[in-house]
Amino acid sequence: MSNRRATTVVASFSLMVCMLASVLLLRGLDRIRTATTLEEVLYISSPKLLKRLSLGYQGLLADIYWTRAVQYFGGKHHAGAEHYDLLAPLLQITTELDPQLLVAYEFGSNFLAPAPPNGAGLPQQAIALDEFGIRHNPNDWRLYYDLGFIYYTDLKDYPKAAAAFSRGSEVPNAHPVLKVLAAQMAEHAGDLQTARMLWRATYETTGDTSVRANAAAHLRALLVDEDVENLETLVSIYRQRLGRLPATFADLEKAGMLRGIPVDPLGRTYKLSSDGHVEVRNPDDLPFIRKGLPPGYVPPKTPKFLPSDQG
Repeated sequence: MSNRRATTVVASFSLMVCMLASVLLLRGLDRIRTATTLEEVLYISSPKLLKRLSLGYQGLLADIYWTRAVQYFGGKHHAGAEHYDLLAPLLQITTELDPQLLVAYEFGSNFLAPAPPNGAGLPQQAIALDEFGIRHNPNDWRLYYDLGFIYYTDLKDYPKAAAAFSRGSEVPNAHPVLKVLAAQMAEHAGDLQTARMLWRATYETTGDTSVRANAAAHLRALLVDEDVENLETLVSIYRQRLGRLPATFADLEKAGMLRGIPVDPLGRTYKLSSDGHVEVRNPDDLPFIRKGLPPGYVPPKTPKFLPSDQG
């Protein structure tokens, strides 16, 4: 037998052994997938080892583990379980085998973050999963969107939610709603300067008339909230100095604490109540304000936007 023929035989035999080993491995993993949805055991928990054993079939193996993760979560959720010990490891293995498997981040974080019975109650693991996805898919704005909502809905961490949405808004071809969400979260966090900057950027860059109107209304609301807080501080200082509340804003002006009668962003004068609180004249025209509302005021279900906002 010539050397060339011997080499061909050996290579062919090696290839057949590798193919057989791959089939046996995948069949074995499929049996493990079914059995361990009932048993809290990961037979192979190392993504690096699985990559070596996959013999180049990492994508296929990732699909198997993703299917297994879905089945695991579904079975636990259906049973009303409070513990999902294998869910995070299964998702980690899935995404490390195939970092571009976007569905695993989108649904996986939604499996992990919500508290039982709606999810596993593991928001930190959900954040780690989405951050891993962002590192490997930095131009997918949906990952930032999911991350922001974990901070918002599950952790009530508004500054970090604002940061996540803001990061996503800078991705090429990102959905315009990310800028809106970032500004709203900054408002929730009390960061008025950041909220104003984000709403201003939204107003100036959007081509959507409804988004533009919404941004303009929020900018007015931020100004009103700031005005009311500053005016009520002046009223408090006036009372400390003179031992009584000012009857009108003219009293503050006479005391050298104001320059003119203050007006809201629509040009209407603010009201000074007898108890020292500052109110707007018509709150229906100033949606989203948090301060300056008359006692017992109930806002309309649909915010009122001005025609000029959409121009």
